[in-house]
Amino acid sequence: MTCFIRTWTVRFSDTDPFAIAHYPRLIDVIHETSDIFMEEIRWPFWELTEEHSVGLPLVSIDFKFDGQVTGGDQVEIELETALGESGVQFNYRATHNGEVVFNGTELRVCVPVDGDRGIPIPDDLRNALEAGV
Repeated sequence: MTCFIRTWTVRFSDTDPFAIAHYPRLIDVIHETSDIFMEEIRWPFWELTEEHSVGLPLVSIDFKFDGQVTGGDQVEIELETALGESGVQFNYRATHNGEVVFNGTELRVCVPVDGDRGIPIPDDLRNALEAGV
């Protein structure tokens, strides 16, 4: 299991009229976290399809929001990976001032560009996902 941590600063544009981070923006931040993680392990999502002829499409997402964050808050987002034969689950835990504000999972399945069924994760990608940053 790999652990990757990033800090997200909640911006004014991330909030609703009550200055509380709007939940669709939180989902965007989660996906942005996986984008950053994939770049850090040198397997950016866009290169998967262009250079390796595979993708990791999202097949399920589940989040629980336990607290609120507002503009200016610094949120620590942890991403841990759990690998299966053809899938990877990204597990997220976000905290602000030591309190969990949301957590959840994304499940992604490795598929060939020209197919619609899961395939085993290629060894070099598996090694990168396991080793992390």
